[in-house]
Formats: sequence, C-alpha cells, structure tokens
Amino acid sequence: MVNIRVPIHCITIVLPQKQTMQNNTDKQISLDSRYLRMAQIWAENSYCKRRQVGAIIVKDKMIISDGYNGTPVGFENICEDDNDHTKPYVLHAEANAITKVAQSNNSSSGATLYVTTSPCIECSKLIIQSGIKRVVFGEYYRITDGVELLKRAGIECVQLKTIGDNVEMVII
Repeated sequence: MVNIRVPIHCITIVLPQKQTMQNNTDKQISLDSRYLRMAQIWAENSYCKRRQVGAIIVKDKMIISDGYNGTPVGFENICEDDNDHTKPYVLHAEANAITKVAQSNNSSSGATLYVTTSPCIECSKLIIQSGIKRVVFGEYYRITDGVELLKRAGIECVQLKTIGDNVEMVII
C-alpha cells in the first residue's frame, strides 16, 4: 500500500524559466530553482542504489552545509542489503547536512533547506529543532507526514517542479 497525500490548500505560481526577472517572487523562484538543481547534483555523490537524495542548507545566499544519503563515516559505502532493502543505519541527506552544520561554526537558524525529496518525519523533527525556517523540495516522498509536521511547526514548505520550460512553485 502506498500512502500519498497531496495537500488540498496550495498556491501555485508558474514562471517561464527564461523570463526576465520582474519582481521579488520571480527572483526567489529563480534562486530556489538554482539551489535545488545544486542539491540534485549533490545527490549524485550517494552510493545508494534505490534512491539518491541530496540536500543543501542556505543562509543569507550562502551554502553553509550539504549532504546526501549514505552510510555513517567509517562504514562501507553500501546502502542496501542483499534483499535490496535500505540498511537501518543509512543517514538521510537532510540529517547529513544538519549534522555537518552542527559540527561547524555556522548556525542553521533561519536558513532554508533545499532537498531533492520531501523530508520524512524523522528528518522533519531534526529540521524543526535545527531552526530551519523554510524547506524547498523537488518531489514528494511516498509518505508525506514529514511535510505535515513541518507545516504544523510553522515552517514554510515549497515544492518546485520543472514542467517543460516552466518552473512551477507550489507553496504548501
């Protein structure tokens, strides 16, 4: 059984990719699109076969952390077992980015997280506790309770979809 719930109340903004910047919303969509593409490229670093996810944390237009799904430091870079199930100790991209920024001199308070797939509930708890105020993602994870928790905590959630020459921004 697949549990997919799509939010009923959304605002959708469609912007042609090559349109001249006219206002702050257009500029934000353009920045969001670029940072999300960077997270998609970062996902290529993952050794996971089933799903490669990338994340970056941006504050004041600076990337302060990045992460991708994979095994903890010192473990073999094999994410799935012999039955093609994800091993229980594999870290999600968001968790890797948040723990990396925690080890630095940076603060994620007030930052934006760009992640290729919407966060699960466990990563959403970390996002809330880390002070991240905005999450931009490309596609929904099969279970959407993480996004619902973020919304309950007052964190802005945005889905960006590229459709042909357009970028669609869905504010959830």
